[in-house]
Amino acid sequence: MIAERRYTPEPAGPAAMAALHRSLGIERVVIVTPSVYGVDNTSTLDGILARGATARGIAVVEDQVGEAELRRLQAGGIRGIRLNLATAGVSDPVVAAARLRWAAELVGGLGWHVQVYTTPVVIAALTKIVAGLGVPVVFDHFGGAQAEAGVRQTGFAELVRLVGAGRAYVKISGAYHSSRRGPNYADCTPLAQALIGANAERVLWGTDWPHPPAPSPTPLRPTPFRTINDGLLLQQLGTWAPDAAVREKILVRNPARLYGF
Repeated sequence: MIAERRYTPEPAGPAAMAALHRSLGIERVVIVTPSVYGVDNTSTLDGILARGATARGIAVVEDQVGEAELRRLQAGGIRGIRLNLATAGVSDPVVAAARLRWAAELVGGLGWHVQVYTTPVVIAALTKIVAGLGVPVVFDHFGGAQAEAGVRQTGFAELVRLVGAGRAYVKISGAYHSSRRGPNYADCTPLAQALIGANAERVLWGTDWPHPPAPSPTPLRPTPFRTINDGLLLQQLGTWAPDAAVREKILVRNPARLYGF
């Protein structure tokens, strides 16, 4: 793990992941390299290997990553790279735009996509760039929208338009990043329904397991994961998308298309 990490997680291995997925009836998984590992994707690749053909991954790479390393990651099941702008504290749209262009150019020849964790304000500033990149863009965790601010918060309308036009995907996952009203985070419902209503073909769902703790005052000491009722959140999807055909798109068809299952 990197020295400058914001927390130190407890162990969460493939066996625990498999047990959760069995309990939820989930067959496929996409493993994303968390911020605490920096550009070390070993744990992600190990998780994919343990799971086999039903797993894909999203990597974090350094600016000087070479073609050989990208091909190694691809062979290991990686299908995209992540820009964690929110955790890195990047709120300057100019810097965000430069990072996004770099990432798109990097993955363009691989058939990958770029996954971005940022805020609606930054997304609004990136709208024209995202629309013209030529590679898929996935925005994490409701695009960073906060449930208490509602659908009228600055930048959310731009996210909805990008999704509606098929220019971006969005994950309606990690509701605890958007809301403090657990255990089912019902105040995220207007956000989820606005995004699904705009274009269900560009919406993804995930457990976001294991659930990272909040930044710790003692980041080098192991901190327990958040306790999240994953079954309740999966049931909540039925409220966000009452139509079974829409849920099939979100849970099955969209990820199969994007991640190459």
